[in-house]
Formats: sequence, C-alpha cells, structure tokens
Amino acid sequence: MHFTLYSRNYCHLCQDMHDALLRLQPPGTTFTVDVIDIDQAGNQELLARYDELVPVLFADLAGPELCHYHLDEGKIAALLAK
Repeated sequence: MHFTLYSRNYCHLCQDMHDALLRLQPPGTTFTVDVIDIDQAGNQELLARYDELVPVLFADLAGPELCHYHLDEGKIAALLAK
C-alpha cells in the first residue's frame, strides 16, 4: 500500500495526520508515504489546488482524496483491511 500526503512544512495538522497514519500501520505490514510539501514542489497547480486544504491524503492519485485536515481512521482501516 502506498499513500501520498500533500502537506506544508509548518503545518501541525499535516504532521498530526502523518503520525496518525503511521500508527495505523498493521504489525508485519509495511506501507509507504510520500510527503509532498506543496510550497516546495515547484508546482503552482498543486499549490492552487491544495493551498487551503492541507493536509490531503490519497492512496491512489487517480482516485478521490481519502481525507483532508484530519485523518479518517475508519476509512484508512477499511482500506488497509482489503
């Protein structure tokens, strides 16, 4: 399983979501998280799209966002159980 987290360096909600996501990792299972700082990515489209929404979490960038602002632990747990 792979996640992408759009965030900002100075955003405490972003760090909280990242930490909460890592705590949901099942024992013996590994998932990866790419953390993309929208201010440092050099992509104005990312900045315009997620400016006021960070943190935003995706499991599949082609799919809908899983959550923003706060981690939806139920949604993540259901996804990991698949």
